[in-house]
Amino acid sequence: MNITISGITGFVGVNLSNYFTKFKSPTTGVSRKSVTSKQMAYNDVDATFLKTQNALIHLAGKAHDLKKTTEEKDYFEANTELTKKVFKQFLESNCEVFVYMSSVKAVADTVEDILTEETQPIPKTAYGKSKLAAEKYLLSQEPSKGKRVYILRPCMIHGPGNKGNLNLLYHFVKKGIPYPFGSFENKRSFVSIDNLCFVIKELIENKSIPSGVYNISDDQALSTNELVETMGEVLQKPARILKIPKLLVRGVSKIGDLLPLPVNSERLQKLTENYVVSNRKIIEAMEKELPFTAREGLRKTIGSFGKNI
Repeated sequence: MNITISGITGFVGVNLSNYFTKFKSPTTGVSRKSVTSKQMAYNDVDATFLKTQNALIHLAGKAHDLKKTTEEKDYFEANTELTKKVFKQFLESNCEVFVYMSSVKAVADTVEDILTEETQPIPKTAYGKSKLAAEKYLLSQEPSKGKRVYILRPCMIHGPGNKGNLNLLYHFVKKGIPYPFGSFENKRSFVSIDNLCFVIKELIENKSIPSGVYNISDDQALSTNELVETMGEVLQKPARILKIPKLLVRGVSKIGDLLPLPVNSERLQKLTENYVVSNRKIIEAMEKELPFTAREGLRKTIGSFGKNI
C-alpha cells in the first residue's frame, strides 16, 4: 500500500508516517518548502504520480493562529485553494482514497450540547470558515466509481511531542501549583494521535466504509479537573485543585488580557469550556473499537512531557 501525505512535517504527518512504517506501507511526503529524497513539491503531485498511490492524505494547511496575526485570505489560500488543487489531481488519477483533515472548528467554536455530523456548521473564525469552504468543495464534486473521499473533523489532537494547554497544565501539577479553576465543571473531548492514526488506516483499508464526513474523538469526554487528576496519577503526586469563585477567576483573567499573566480570558475559556464531540458515526462505520481509551491516550501523552524537558 503506497500512501502520499501532504503536510508530512507537521505533528500529525510525522506520526502518521511513523505509524504506516510499522505496517511496511511506504509513504511519500509533500511539502511547500523543502524537497528531499522522501518529499516532493505540490506541482509534482500529478495524475501520473498518483496512479502509483493507493491513498492521498491531505493534512497541509494553515492552523488556527491564537495570536491573531494571520490575515483571512491566508487561511483560504492554504486551507481551501490548496485543497482544491490537490483534490483535482486526485480526481484525474487512479488513486483510490482521499482523506481530508478538516476540524470540528469548521462547525462550531463553542458547543452547548454534543457535536455530531448533523450539527449545522456556523464557524466564527477565518480558520473554521476556510476549512468549511474546503469541505463544501469536496462534497460538491463527483468522484468516479471506485474512489472514496473522507472528510475528518478531529477535536483536540494530542500525543507525545505535542505542546499546548496540556503542557501548561502539566507544569502546574509537576511544580505542585494548585489548579485554580476547580469551580468550573466542564466536559471536553480529546483524540489521541494513536486513535487518529488507527482510524485513517481503517479508512484506507476497509472499502465498506462509506465516503462522507466523520467526527474523530476518543470515546469519553473528560473534565479539566479529571485531566489534572490524571496528570497527578502519572506524576505519582497529588494534584491540588482549588475551587476559587468563578467571578474572581474571570476578573483575574481579564487583567491577564492586559498584563503578561499566566492566564487570560482566551486561555481560561480553553481550559474550562464544554466541547463534547460524538464519534458514534465513525465507530459504527468501522465496526471496531478504538485501540486506546481517553485516559490511556492521555497518560501516554502526559508521560512524554517529562522526557522532553
